[in-house]
Amino acid sequence: MSNVLSFTPRNAISPAGFDAISAMFADQRRAPGDVFWLKENAEWLGILASMSADISDLALEPYGAFYDGVRTQLQFFPQYYRFYLSICLDLEDLGAGGTQGEALCHWVAAQGLVEAELSDLQRAEAARLLARRGVQTKCHAEALGDRLQSFIARSETFVLPNKKAAYELAHIIFYLSDYGRHDPALSPETLTSLEYAGLLAFLDQDIDLLSEICAALRFAGVVPSPIWERLVVQTHTSCTMIGGAAGATDAYHGYLVTGWLAHLTDRPAFNQAIPAGQVTIQGSMAGQGALRGLSESLFKLGSKRLPDWPRMRRSLFPDLSGVEQTVIAQAEQSSPKFDAFFQGFSRACSGAMTSLA
Repeated sequence: MSNVLSFTPRNAISPAGFDAISAMFADQRRAPGDVFWLKENAEWLGILASMSADISDLALEPYGAFYDGVRTQLQFFPQYYRFYLSICLDLEDLGAGGTQGEALCHWVAAQGLVEAELSDLQRAEAARLLARRGVQTKCHAEALGDRLQSFIARSETFVLPNKKAAYELAHIIFYLSDYGRHDPALSPETLTSLEYAGLLAFLDQDIDLLSEICAALRFAGVVPSPIWERLVVQTHTSCTMIGGAAGATDAYHGYLVTGWLAHLTDRPAFNQAIPAGQVTIQGSMAGQGALRGLSESLFKLGSKRLPDWPRMRRSLFPDLSGVEQTVIAQAEQSSPKFDAFFQGFSRACSGAMTSLA
């Protein structure tokens, strides 16, 4: 991590590109109303709204029918209320016209849908959505913020591979910062958590996760490693659109988050050609990483593991492939906290487990 950022809108993308992307997600990939349609379009519109970019009416036109029928849809499918609220509120904030989002927020609160959530992360997302129209629920008064802050400040969590925890870390920062609209004032411990999660994602060459960690750092006012961001931007540039139905290996989410990060760094984004008809998105969001090999080599060392990275480096490198060595060397260069990260990652300082015999 390095310089502090200022929070300034960026408008580097041609509005014409937004029109085509909205049409693609609205009409060329999934059946309208399908839960996958809801998920993809909620993510695209959320990113579009967060970019503070100039858009034309054509970028919102494909959602006219959805907006007109959203009340009926929400009443019949309340289990998807976060998707419906997200799409509706973003459309209104992007300038689609209409004010029914406020009525939807009040209805969701009156139905107690937020209280039905089991996860603090989902409650935080719901609370942010309702707060956009001035609606509060019980979860606002139940120390939700304290629990979230406690989770993200525990850096030890993020020195070990746990993708679910790392994604939740990034998303909590998104909610606390309102997607970069204000400074979330994170503690030093939380910034360390983000740095550790980024190191793990880089070691694993998990570009999707790395994109979100980099975006979260930027929303916290911190410049991520240029090594990380360069990899993300290169991956976005390599994404392509081809004809055909979107399948299980479709890279739409990686395409969105890598493009989002590219835009946040003032680089070209979302400018791939889009074919007519059905569209699937291709892109390699997982490269050949070093995380698995490094973990296996450490495990084999057993009691010989040490929390000292320079010493362990000499022991571990001969057991790793050339690609793995290169990725680790880049990870070392990418963060001044690599040695501190390795202390926890090595699991060399864990206390002895008490015998159950």
